Amino acid sequence: ERLAPHERQRRNERRSVEESVKLDDWLLEILACPNCHSPLRADDEASELVCTSAECGLAYPVRDDIPVLLVDEARRPGVGA
Repeated sequence: ERLAPHERQRRNERRSVEESVKLDDWLLEILACPNCHSPLRADDEASELVCTSAECGLAYPVRDDIPVLLVDEARRPGVGA
């Protein structure tokens, strides 16, 4: 199936929202926020990894069970998806 890049991204985002975060516990323990280096927690409902720092709080998407730990891809706290 050939999709335009924006259609593929939209489909992946829709799929990632429908599924919970599937990461091994050991991996979640070693991952840290690229912005502030605080630990991350899984938000299964939003399919994101969320920074535990109150000052930062960035939410990183998980797409196809792969965390996208890029600050440019993160959602700011209080801002919709």
